[in-house]
Amino acid sequence: MRTSYQYRLKPSEEQREIIDGTLEKLRYQYNYQLSQRFDWYERNRCSIDRCPLVCHLPELSDKPNRFSQQASLKQLKIDRPWYKEIHSQVLQEVPKKVEIAFDRWLKGDSNGKKSGRPRFKAVGQYKTFTYPQFKQHHFVNNKITLSKIGDVKVIVHRPIPEGFVIKTVSVTKKANGYYVTLSLDNKEVPTIKPDFNVDNIVGIDLGLIDFFVTSDNERISAPKYLRKAERKLKSAQRKVSRRKKGSNRRKKAIKNLSIKHKKVADTRKDFHFKTAKQLLSKYDVIAVEKLNIKGLARTKLAFAVHDAGWSQFINILSFKAANAGLKVIPVNPNGTSQECSNCGHKVTKPLSQRMHNCPICHISLCRDLNASLIIKERGTHAFQAQSMSSMTSH
Repeated sequence: MRTSYQYRLKPSEEQREIIDGTLEKLRYQYNYQLSQRFDWYERNRCSIDRCPLVCHLPELSDKPNRFSQQASLKQLKIDRPWYKEIHSQVLQEVPKKVEIAFDRWLKGDSNGKKSGRPRFKAVGQYKTFTYPQFKQHHFVNNKITLSKIGDVKVIVHRPIPEGFVIKTVSVTKKANGYYVTLSLDNKEVPTIKPDFNVDNIVGIDLGLIDFFVTSDNERISAPKYLRKAERKLKSAQRKVSRRKKGSNRRKKAIKNLSIKHKKVADTRKDFHFKTAKQLLSKYDVIAVEKLNIKGLARTKLAFAVHDAGWSQFINILSFKAANAGLKVIPVNPNGTSQECSNCGHKVTKPLSQRMHNCPICHISLCRDLNASLIIKERGTHAFQAQSMSSMTSH
């Protein structure tokens, strides 16, 4: 079982300067190694897709990769001795980040989905560095020992669970301070809940008025954190616009705006975690629509969709379910708001119509409850199909 715990750091003034300096040096190295990749790409690509029988192709240069760029770090420390102030493994993580960003642009991720062209990091945009190996005894009580930085005070608001081992440590600079993220692992935790009940299943219909409605007719109202903070955010944004570019007053206004945005994001994330825990403590299998959230975020409902944060909630729910030995089943969302959960007849209705009234079986209920019942039915079939396929494979 893998999980992550994040704690607030309280570094001294000297340690803050070291962390800021480390991030800035890593930013330089990230941009330099990314430029090496772009240089190779421009030199070796060709827009012509055919050539004559006899042609003379230029000699192709070797493609920079993670390992060749990591090997060049030895010479880097000779040419630029100040890079010796950074832990070697922290420095070796930079080529790894460059390779991931570059490959996602050219090849795509594990699902074949491509990202945009990687951008060079401007001042203040490189915010995290990672220690890929960490010794357990370097985190004791409220102090953590970070190589080349020293013993840093940590606000331990919750203890690390028994049996978990620290695998990696990441230091992040955010708008309101510094944080450390511990990646924890415990191989003894079972992958399936011992008293897992396949019949304890629920369907949830995500919405903008109610955050979700369950097939048991329980609903949670959408909190709309961004909408509630809109006035304060606009006021803070106007202050940024009025300040002279490059001035200290503008920097303070930008920091104030960032803190306000972070507060909205943190409050929403906290709500998602608590809501996910509430569902997982009650049900063993949760069926949820596999929505095209990126597509919905381009419609006139974009503000409300971003405010709800469905994608983050589904990711948190899936991650917590996997760690608890439970199941989240994504189902096809097509027709869930139009189909009748009682007889299956298609009842076309606009988004403004909030009741489902079937002319065939004469059932009348909330359209969100009707949709959640269909999602539960589809999730039940999908889960049974998964169980059968896993049994046949064994």
